[in-house]
Amino acid sequence: MPTDAATLPLRRPLVLADLVPGVRARDAVLVVGAAGFVGLLAQVSIPLSWTPVPITGQTLGVVLAGSALGARRAGAAVAFYGLAGLAGVPWFADHAAGWPGGLFGYVVGFLVAAVVCGWFAERRADRRIVSSLPAMLCGDAIIFAIGVPWLAVSYHFGAAEAIDKGLTPFLVGEAIKTALAAALLPAAWKIAGATGRPRELTR
Repeated sequence: MPTDAATLPLRRPLVLADLVPGVRARDAVLVVGAAGFVGLLAQVSIPLSWTPVPITGQTLGVVLAGSALGARRAGAAVAFYGLAGLAGVPWFADHAAGWPGGLFGYVVGFLVAAVVCGWFAERRADRRIVSSLPAMLCGDAIIFAIGVPWLAVSYHFGAAEAIDKGLTPFLVGEAIKTALAAALLPAAWKIAGATGRPRELTR
């Protein structure tokens, strides 16, 4: 039995990316665009003299991209970011490319955090600040839970030194970025006027 747009089933947008028309072309553009967004924020980089880990905007980009794209697309975007950087695209922190050594644990953390934030967003956690903030905090915690041990092993740091160099200097900045991300997503939904509004299923 033939169907047309009027008879297609309706669905609610799971994440902000679902508000963009199209499917395959949309997803490809969003994945590449999100990878570029993370790479752009990586260039907001402030080196610290006592640690090999710089302050960057990457974590903000990761949790925002994860929540806006959903788990599958976010995972693809951050995987693309990491693989392209390893292949020579100079969009790691401070225009770096290639193997980042002891800092690559943070990139692995970015991937897991983006998927987790996307998973939360698909369950509407990004619609309100009260639920968005814990989701963003979870994503941020994952980044450091993977990045700090990797740093410790790579640089032969003890646990206390790894925390001192890989976590403590970033707590205030991460709190600010997490709060900003947690506020931006619900605001974006409000601007889009899409909270609870069904849209036609596109194919």
